[in-house]
Amino acid sequence: MSQEVAETQSIEAQVGASDGAKVAYSPSHSSNASNKSSGDDIDLKHESDYVVPATGPIGQYAGVLALCLMIAFGGFIFGWDTGTISGFVSQTDFLRRFGSYDHVKNDYYFSKVRTGLVVGIFNIGCCIGGLTLGRTGDMYGRRIGLMIVTVVYVIGIIISIASINKWYQYFIGRIISGMGVGGIAVLCPTLISETAPSHLRGTAVAFYQLMITGGIFLGYCTNYGTKKYHNSVQWRVPLGLSFAWALFMLGGMTLVPESSRYLAQQGRLEEAKRSLAICNKCTVDDPIVIHEMEEIMAGVEAERAAGSASWAELFVTKGKIFHRVLMGVMIQSLQQLTGNNYFFYYGTTLFVSVGLDDGFEAAIVIGVVNFASTFVGLWTVERFGRRRCLLWGAATMMCCFVVYASVGVTRLYPRGYGQREEYTSEGAGNCMIVFTCFFIFCFATTWAPIPYVIVSETFPLRIRGRAIALSVGANWLWGFLISFFTPFITGAIHFAYGYVFMGCLVFAWFYVFFFVCETKGLTLEEVNEMYEEGVLPWKSAGWIPSSKREGGYDAEAALHDDKPWYKRFT
Repeated sequence: MSQEVAETQSIEAQVGASDGAKVAYSPSHSSNASNKSSGDDIDLKHESDYVVPATGPIGQYAGVLALCLMIAFGGFIFGWDTGTISGFVSQTDFLRRFGSYDHVKNDYYFSKVRTGLVVGIFNIGCCIGGLTLGRTGDMYGRRIGLMIVTVVYVIGIIISIASINKWYQYFIGRIISGMGVGGIAVLCPTLISETAPSHLRGTAVAFYQLMITGGIFLGYCTNYGTKKYHNSVQWRVPLGLSFAWALFMLGGMTLVPESSRYLAQQGRLEEAKRSLAICNKCTVDDPIVIHEMEEIMAGVEAERAAGSASWAELFVTKGKIFHRVLMGVMIQSLQQLTGNNYFFYYGTTLFVSVGLDDGFEAAIVIGVVNFASTFVGLWTVERFGRRRCLLWGAATMMCCFVVYASVGVTRLYPRGYGQREEYTSEGAGNCMIVFTCFFIFCFATTWAPIPYVIVSETFPLRIRGRAIALSVGANWLWGFLISFFTPFITGAIHFAYGYVFMGCLVFAWFYVFFFVCETKGLTLEEVNEMYEEGVLPWKSAGWIPSSKREGGYDAEAALHDDKPWYKRFT
């Protein structure tokens, strides 16, 4: 008998040895009891019955949520880059060193191509890093993988900060640092989703987005603080602070336990039990750990029996794997196509164009609204569910772009786009700023965190790393395309660009309604079961896992709908 089988049987024996008593305990791992329905005991198919309450007091989960917050700090690194680069392209020393000289205006400037490349190439690096370095989590573990990709990020920052007057050196540094951040974007949500309780998994994964917004906000503030200098302090200080964030991330990873799911998949069952014990603040022999290990091992053994995963497996139709991968790619792509980075990457220059004297101050306003609103998003993602938040988010952001674009096109420049910038309507500019802030609020509470939540909990364990990498890679690719082409598009159609994003949001609303299932309160294993059953997305909110069903539940009703498509919205 192999050691792995012996350990598995040992776990089962511990459960069976509880003298038939009913033991009440609260789960705190992502494999815990489902929240999809309430009040039912879970039959563990052993001689003893366990009463597993769906939730417990929030203080009970403080430890595991603190671990998730520490893991999510990787998002701060990405947000810091987004917030600082938007100011770099407007800073005098950065322009002097890396820009071109205009002999007519006697000033330095960035061409549209160079602006797009300097801002957007980071996303290409992220895409490459997500697809390649994201695999370190499968090879060495999620925790060690995060440490490896953070070191890659540091190497990129060293190259960038050492740049003197060659823009392509800074360009190369951004590609390498982007590769590190791409790996972080894959591994952070993965490790969080495999650590957090199922009924708090959405909030825990949303910590990643909270950290992104915190990084953006502090990046804006740092740019504002260094703009008064006239040398490389303007941009080297913000870049230098990146080392501090990376060191904090590396230090934090030494305190975080490895994913119990990864350890179980590798056959390291005793280590997996210790990891669960740390997350649950209990001993390795506690009934909580035994129950968690049973569910994890059941999923691991089922996936192991099917063989090892490959990239080709992402495109098979069995178990709706390809359907889920395509949905992950679409959701991550549509997050970029909401138009959020139109404001985040070019916020400083954008608000100068609407008549503000100091675009850096306006960028800080965006950062404050974005950061504060994300706290609301931590609540809405679990309170209202994934689907409802995405649908309402798409609808409200669409309305914001209608107003923003319409006012910009018809009212901002009374004398036409060819006139000088001081000939703008102050009232129109204020209106556009207000609706920009409202757009940021709607984005931060819905489409900012939820796409990461969805991709972190949709895929089976065996393909999760590759599927998340592919999905997030699509996000980075669209981020590059938007950041690169935005200077050209705004130069041609100006604020009518908002209508493009409005159309994308209309498409996003219909896509979510017809293709995105509700996963609120489900364990990762139950999410997999729901997709394998073929539940219709617009009926998924009422779906109940097989282990929780009662006699009157009609499982077939969730698989079919005879209504015409236009009547399914009611």
